[in-house]
Amino acid sequence: MENSTEFLLEGEEDTQKGRFLTFSLDKESYGIEIKHVTEIIGIQEITEIPELPQYVKGIINLRGKIIPIMDVRIRFKKEPREYNDRTCVIVVDIKNISIGLVVDRVSEVLTIPEQDIVEPPQMNKGHGNRYVRKIGKVGSDVKLLLDCEKLLTDDELEDIRVGM
Repeated sequence: MENSTEFLLEGEEDTQKGRFLTFSLDKESYGIEIKHVTEIIGIQEITEIPELPQYVKGIINLRGKIIPIMDVRIRFKKEPREYNDRTCVIVVDIKNISIGLVVDRVSEVLTIPEQDIVEPPQMNKGHGNRYVRKIGKVGSDVKLLLDCEKLLTDDELEDIRVGM
């Protein structure tokens, strides 16, 4: 039994490759590389902080750690929605800052083979596709695979860090 644990630790990087936590906003399905995900929690009381961007809803106290909360719907310029029992917070690590991403619903962890991951179409170049790194084909479905590090620019990360 001990050997299998060691194997998992040694091969951890390999086991995460091609694995994505999928979630939805409205009818769209998104994926985040599992290596960025720290944990998933239910929605909880968010303390608002003045003068943060509209998509940053505030902060939560997660076991003594203060974490800024970003509403991904608002970040993606979608209509805000009331939070409900399906609303989740995906805690991710972006450039050594923990941030909670509010999503409508977490779906599952999927392994998407490399051959089923393609570049997004080049529509309005340089604009609009900033968050989508790749597209994952899963059966007849499409998952928009996000680039976690592009959800916030360096300046926005600094603003959040200063606001904390």
